[in-house]
Amino acid sequence: MAEFMELEGQDGVRMAWNVIPGTKQEASNCVVPVSAVYTPIKPFPNMPVLPYAPLRCRNCRSVLNPFSIVDFAAKIWICPFCFQRNHFPPHYASISDENLPAELFPQYTTIEYQSPGEASSIPPVFMFVVDTSIIEEEMAFLKSALSQAIGLLPDNSLVGLITFGTLVHVHELGFNTIPKTYVFKGSKDVSKEQLLEQMNFFLIKPKPPTGVIAGARDGLSSESIARFLLPASDCEFALNSILEELQKDPWPTPVDQRASRCTGTALSIAASLLGACVPGSGARILAFIGGPSTEGPGAIVSKNLSEPIRSHKDLDKDSAPHYHKAVKFYEALAKQLVHQGHVLDLFACALDQVGVAELKVAVERTGGLVVLAESFGHSVFKDSLRRVFRPEDKDLGLSSNGIFEINCSKDIKVQGILGPCASLEKKGPLCSDTIVGQGSTSAWKMCGLDQATSLCLIFEIVKKEIPDATLQSSNNQFYFQFLTYYQHRTGEMRLRVTSLSRRWVAGPGSIQDLIAGFDQEAAAVVMARLVSFKMEIEAEFDPIRWLDKALIHMCSRFGDYQKDSPSSFSLSPRFSIFPQFMFHLRRSQFVQVFNNSPDETAYFRMILNRENVANSVVMIQPSLISYSFQSAPEPALLDVAAIAADRILLLDSYFTVVIFHGSTIAQWRKAGYHNQPEHQAFAQLLQAPRDDADAIIKERFPVPRLVICDQHGSQARFLLAKLNPSSTYNSDSHHPGGDIIFTDDVSFEVFLDHLQRLAVQ
Repeated sequence: MAEFMELEGQDGVRMAWNVIPGTKQEASNCVVPVSAVYTPIKPFPNMPVLPYAPLRCRNCRSVLNPFSIVDFAAKIWICPFCFQRNHFPPHYASISDENLPAELFPQYTTIEYQSPGEASSIPPVFMFVVDTSIIEEEMAFLKSALSQAIGLLPDNSLVGLITFGTLVHVHELGFNTIPKTYVFKGSKDVSKEQLLEQMNFFLIKPKPPTGVIAGARDGLSSESIARFLLPASDCEFALNSILEELQKDPWPTPVDQRASRCTGTALSIAASLLGACVPGSGARILAFIGGPSTEGPGAIVSKNLSEPIRSHKDLDKDSAPHYHKAVKFYEALAKQLVHQGHVLDLFACALDQVGVAELKVAVERTGGLVVLAESFGHSVFKDSLRRVFRPEDKDLGLSSNGIFEINCSKDIKVQGILGPCASLEKKGPLCSDTIVGQGSTSAWKMCGLDQATSLCLIFEIVKKEIPDATLQSSNNQFYFQFLTYYQHRTGEMRLRVTSLSRRWVAGPGSIQDLIAGFDQEAAAVVMARLVSFKMEIEAEFDPIRWLDKALIHMCSRFGDYQKDSPSSFSLSPRFSIFPQFMFHLRRSQFVQVFNNSPDETAYFRMILNRENVANSVVMIQPSLISYSFQSAPEPALLDVAAIAADRILLLDSYFTVVIFHGSTIAQWRKAGYHNQPEHQAFAQLLQAPRDDADAIIKERFPVPRLVICDQHGSQARFLLAKLNPSSTYNSDSHHPGGDIIFTDDVSFEVFLDHLQRLAVQ
């Protein structure tokens, strides 16, 4: 595992197969697709930033890299992707073996170019879209969080404010004599043209001819824009006074009805307003939503409380009347935002569902952030919002306006990307006919991206036959190049280039090579993203069966066994943890939707789809650390046997961090022993998991929920649900002080037993 981590430390890439199956048939026998999880703008302290433009191949447009073959005498370089011979321009005249430009250094496979003079003139833009159809208490929490966030905004950033409930209010911050708002009906979608006309953007100049999209470049004067988007330093006072006076939606709600809330209309108006004022800039819409949308386009439920909000069962049976219409509306909104280059961030805080499942497409295609909490007063929301604007806690490194492109050797095609991006529909010879996620393109738009954003690229090997052995030994490298063109948060445009080479093998005897290059963590994450994707788009898809079939195929292909003898079965250390990952993935919230709402499932999958391998593995198989008087803190098996009366357990399942006190520890704590000077050691034992939990929480976005519970307490369910049920209510072995799990799920031992029996057939 260590060498794969090292590769990630150099290039931000983890590949499931680091030695690649060389033919189409071999690749399909490998079950897990040839794939890479890539973090485009992962920070590297030693990465050079070059102050000049990159040198590109004149045929395939790939960038000069350490794998290019260079003839120093003739000043020519040969592109490793298309074998085109390219001449070096005059300013490379002095290069030689001893005098290499940085981009040819073998250790600089990842490098960044910074084009001077290409900085964007438009500062960052934040449009706050705030729900007012919430109870007074929530309103107070939200107002305090927002005024804190506004105080943390960069001084030069432009800020706008829209509030909505039954109606949509667009606040004219530039009008400082009295607060002035434009009001739109929530039940009706407003087109961009109607919006501009009603907000009399055209008072100063004649209206542009029809068919021309208005924008900063063609006629909207800066005075018009400054009415609604003001620098934070100028409008902080106006914003805070509007927030102070902000009331909950005044329209009365009958007892048997839900509050009227027009989320879709408000987001559509925000998108159109930004599209008119600052198209092509890195603008973000921050939506704060406190309940389900019941009005206008994008509504997810009717106002009658007698109609429940859609559940997974309703979606499976296709009996959710509003769902498809709302998704279609948000797909159109996503398309508009991607075209404008703007991001939608979602902060959903309510005990009920708010429509994250429908909004998912707009947030994911634009690369927005998403936070789901129970209340605007919850630390999950408050700390996460603060982290967006306060880099000193954990710098998210928010960047914008990204375009991601791929080049690879001619025997490889791209099926698509699973992750926060949108296809730019750039078709070409690289595109596979099979589409996974955002496919049939070799370029993608990433309106918003941060230092942790990770894309999962799925490749297809197209080479049919195995060439003879002599050719294989001389030319057995596949090359990949990932180009990310993005606006750095300093405002300047940068190009990050990562070039990789991986050896391919084919034919008899290649199995040992494949095993040696298998990264089981990356493979588990790719399978998790794939199964989540298939569950969303394929009707009648059975995820458990698909995962089991894949695992059995893998084990019978790569396991060591005698036919029909399960006891002889063994797996190489490279594969040994993979069945365990699959066991936990089958039980995880990505696959088991029972007991989760469609909103929660959508939220979990959105985070899985944007996180790197290490974080995703924790979501699939949580980590467990045990604290006791007998030993230093040590990792424990994720098993019910880890529970003991005199132990504290710290479970990290990414979304929640659980500190679990064994029954004896809990009794001592309740008796207050930790406050007595002679029990200093006990106080330290109680404090150690708290410190470790704080360190985890500090590192993470969205901030996880912290649960502190005792054995046999109601909140112990957060831990028990994740443990392997090796002793259940109907098994014989119970150890004193331990625990049992009330479940009919099979334990990992039984699962492995069945797997071995099926794999050796």
